[in-house]
Amino acid sequence: MSVQKRTEPQEPARVEPTIEPAAPVVSTHVVEIDAPADRVWAVLTAIDRWGAWNPDVKSVSIDGPVAEGLVFRWKAGPGTVTSRIEHLERPRLIVWSGRTLGIRALHVWRLDAQDGMTIASTEESYDGLVARVLRRPLQAMLDRALTDAAGYLKSEAEKSSPNAS
Repeated sequence: MSVQKRTEPQEPARVEPTIEPAAPVVSTHVVEIDAPADRVWAVLTAIDRWGAWNPDVKSVSIDGPVAEGLVFRWKAGPGTVTSRIEHLERPRLIVWSGRTLGIRALHVWRLDAQDGMTIASTEESYDGLVARVLRRPLQAMLDRALTDAAGYLKSEAEKSSPNAS
């Protein structure tokens, strides 16, 4: 006599959105922010206000509330980027894609609440012919851009945070 074990259907493993790790240009940065994740999320997702706290953002055009599928345009660096929000999990994850000057970008921000503070990690990848040809200068530019953006986000979120001393 054989006994068959019944198995319960399992939920599929959750796949965390990420950048293109094999892209020619990839960068990551992590910053600890002395503010609750909800506050950091509010600053990060007020896309129309990016230029107020990030001096690298020269302009933003957005029509509608922040939601998956929303397209927005913004100027940072030499070109205007057309971006689309690909994934959104309030208040911990936002992913957007972008295109500019022959580069396809994918950008991820993760917010991890820890004891009233937030660990914010950001990662971005550049793909396409331009990214392959200009890999080294674009790598340096992206490394600097993520480091700067994380620092600006930290400063803005901590400015009005009840945790700030």
